Amino acid sequence: MARRPDAPRTSAPRVPAGPDVASTNPRAFRRPAPDLMALYGFHAVREALRVRKRRLLDIYATKAAAQKLSADIEAAGLSVHIVEAEDLSRRLGANAVHQGVMLEARPFEPLDISDIESKSGVVLVLDQITDPHNVGAILRTAAAFRVDALVMTERHAPEMTGVLAKAASGGLEHVPIVHVVNLARALESLSDIGYLRVGLDSEGETTLTEAQLTRPLALVLGGEGKGLRRLTRENCDLVARLDMSGPIKSLNVSNACAVALTVAELRLAG
Repeated sequence: MARRPDAPRTSAPRVPAGPDVASTNPRAFRRPAPDLMALYGFHAVREALRVRKRRLLDIYATKAAAQKLSADIEAAGLSVHIVEAEDLSRRLGANAVHQGVMLEARPFEPLDISDIESKSGVVLVLDQITDPHNVGAILRTAAAFRVDALVMTERHAPEMTGVLAKAASGGLEHVPIVHVVNLARALESLSDIGYLRVGLDSEGETTLTEAQLTRPLALVLGGEGKGLRRLTRENCDLVARLDMSGPIKSLNVSNACAVALTVAELRLAG
């Protein structure tokens, strides 16, 4: 009889100075599915093990990676499956920088704008940013600045895959993500609950350093190359720009996000 997908695997005896070790058969990998995330890379996996906001299923690692993560694996109550790096590359793809570890887990439960818990009083809104590396970098920065949530559209946005999680370097586990059908309507909802909506655009009428910022604040970032769409701009309270003193006047969206959050934190603190 075939084993149920979430059925626990039989663990071997404990290995001294390391986590429990289970099957080493790489054919035991679950098949890719919509309700399965394959997180890989040391930081992404470590944060998932530590935060434990999602359901964790199985972890596969080389001996070296398992030893490095042994305390976190044990604390999460998992048994590690020792595999070779080549096994992980076959499962994840030759270009995946897995660093010898992969964690199978369930996606997060869907969230609504009403589920956002205001702690820092700042959220990020992404207007059709599609590159998973950019969104991952934004998530990493958002986690560093304690951003309350990331709001993005269901369409014209990257899937929550291991590629994005790896780029986020653990940030995906710390920043709630709210997917919405209509971004303009979502911005209206944020306004209804008191958010100041500030769009970032190189053609903004004022600079972010001069703008009067208040909490709660929603910083709205436009897509790569396209910037803010018309309806998005119309649903912002103001559109601000980042003035660059050097010969290059524009930044990659993830870099612009980091600069904007730095400026916003200083302005709000003042």
